[in-house]
Amino acid sequence: MSLKHFHIAFITICTLFFAGLGAWCLLMDGLPGMFVALGWSSLACGAAMLVYGVRFLKKTRRLVG
Repeated sequence: MSLKHFHIAFITICTLFFAGLGAWCLLMDGLPGMFVALGWSSLACGAAMLVYGVRFLKKTRRLVG
């Protein structure tokens, strides 16, 4: 596995974990307010990772190899 493929896999896994953590924090009832903030920040980080992943893919497609 090349470094490029590993990077794409790592970005995908991180995005899924951020989305899962955010969804869990926001959908669980009875958690303190700290978890609501954690949920929203996790979803924001997941969105940022998604944007980064798309930009990374566009950049690496222009490169040879």
